[in-house]
Amino acid sequence: MGESTEVAAARPARRRRRVPVWAESLLLLVLAVTLALIVKTFLVQAFFIPSGSMEPGLVKNDRILVQKVSYWGSGTPQRGDVVVFDDPGDWLTPAEDTAPSNLLSKALSRIGLLPSGGHLVKRVIGVAGDTITCCDAQGRIKVDGVPLDSSDFIKDSGACQAPMIGCSWKAGPVPPGHVFVLGDHRDDSADSSYHLCRGSTPGCDPDDAYVPVSLITGKVFALVWPADRFRWERRPSVFADLDAAIKAREEDTTP
Repeated sequence: MGESTEVAAARPARRRRRVPVWAESLLLLVLAVTLALIVKTFLVQAFFIPSGSMEPGLVKNDRILVQKVSYWGSGTPQRGDVVVFDDPGDWLTPAEDTAPSNLLSKALSRIGLLPSGGHLVKRVIGVAGDTITCCDAQGRIKVDGVPLDSSDFIKDSGACQAPMIGCSWKAGPVPPGHVFVLGDHRDDSADSSYHLCRGSTPGCDPDDAYVPVSLITGKVFALVWPADRFRWERRPSVFADLDAAIKAREEDTTP
């Protein structure tokens, strides 16, 4: 039988406890910060271009997004990837080594809601084991003896597709766990070539020219600001041709 009307009336009414607005707001804030930290740590992070070294494709103060998924586990940078990495040691000038100045900007940058500074952006040209030479008769850089035509993505550098140090140099083999990087604005990029030991430079460490893969944050996949220049960043097709040619050479020389 059901409960009598008198007994039900005598029982105190149960009221649902209401969470205060401030507590709900605090919980939502904590969840948002936690989600932002997870995204920044494992998936995507925002950066800005610190110099003109990646022109014409990426201009100083452009806002970019970097994805980290490609380099999870055994994934490593490929030739042609545009990567963001921490300073391997005195690569950044004081003007480039900037970070958010006020407390709010620092906090938002730390959780990935604002672009962070103190980083470099370059294009991978050589991976572990590669030897890079400059240049062939047509002014092209060669990777493992295969010419790389960079004319579609670099800023015109005149006589050859070479960096600031000129058209006659050699680098490598690239050490294991490292990459060799160049800026697309070859005349204005203090990149791997710039840090090569040339001649009898006193105290020069030959490994300073290479970037440890462990310092690479991820691969640039989108230019998001200014909005009128939004685009997806894609690896130039010439690098697929380069990979295929290098692989074919390796197979031809394998006993």
